[in-house]
Amino acid sequence: MTNVFTSKRIGFIAPNIFAMAAMGLIKYFQMESGVFIFSEFIIIPVVMGIISAWFWRDLELKGLWVSRYSIYNTVIVIGCSYFFVKEGSICLIIVSPLIFSFLLLGAFLGASMFKRNNQKLNVSIIAALLFIFVADSLSTHHYENMVSDTITVNAPPDKVWKNVVAFKRIKQPNKYWLFRIGMPSPVESTVTGYYEGAGRKCIFSNGYIFDERIATYQPGVNLTFDVTHQPRDPEIMNHIDILRGQFLLKDNHDGTTTLTGNSWYRLYVFPVWYYDIWAESITRNVHLRVMEHIKELSEAGADSFESKVISRKY
Repeated sequence: MTNVFTSKRIGFIAPNIFAMAAMGLIKYFQMESGVFIFSEFIIIPVVMGIISAWFWRDLELKGLWVSRYSIYNTVIVIGCSYFFVKEGSICLIIVSPLIFSFLLLGAFLGASMFKRNNQKLNVSIIAALLFIFVADSLSTHHYENMVSDTITVNAPPDKVWKNVVAFKRIKQPNKYWLFRIGMPSPVESTVTGYYEGAGRKCIFSNGYIFDERIATYQPGVNLTFDVTHQPRDPEIMNHIDILRGQFLLKDNHDGTTTLTGNSWYRLYVFPVWYYDIWAESITRNVHLRVMEHIKELSEAGADSFESKVISRKY
């Protein structure tokens, strides 16, 4: 019984010690500082699962117990990241499925490796993982993307434009689930002037401010701004940089305006095929929250303007 308990316990402790050591090696040898690479979220969890499987090899664990123990290991990893690496809670929610999936894959892979006891196969798998780990650590990583969203506003461009440049505080409750559980959402935008080069601020619900500079100012057509400074927050720092934002207005010549919101960003977390799904979703919901607010303000302003004209006629 004591040996069984010891094997279980070491199956949790050893892989997490390995993970901390491996992360340290990555940061030491890595060519780019502040980048979280593919190996940290794929290779390390797979090897963690294999290490756990080595210590659990004599316990004859069924698939359900392997899955359950892998969940425990994931919780330990997430807890260490929260307390020692100071990662934000939203980031840890996002990364948890990825870590668990590959930790579980490693546990089942390890169980198969040690059950067959094929040393050549085992050495080949470990060598392949080590090669990927080293190559990934020494490689450069760069990824930028642009997200675009469009809505129709039932107001002419001149009524929409004033709410695009700067808008009053958003009071509507959040719809996006990440905003509802604590991720900061945009609430207000202010400007220092209405011209190219003017300063602009995008204020978020927790008080964070993105400082911006207006790069293109074409009234009723194009507002483009560069982000000059963004807050250093665990949910953002070393994960993503918002580079530029843009609002384009198109007059539909029927009293409506097509409003397009574009954002450019750079990711510092890999693999892109996983994290860019989240980045696009978050960026899109930032767009929609702001654009729907602009739509509401503009349409209310247009209605008020029409009422004044009608009253003047009569």
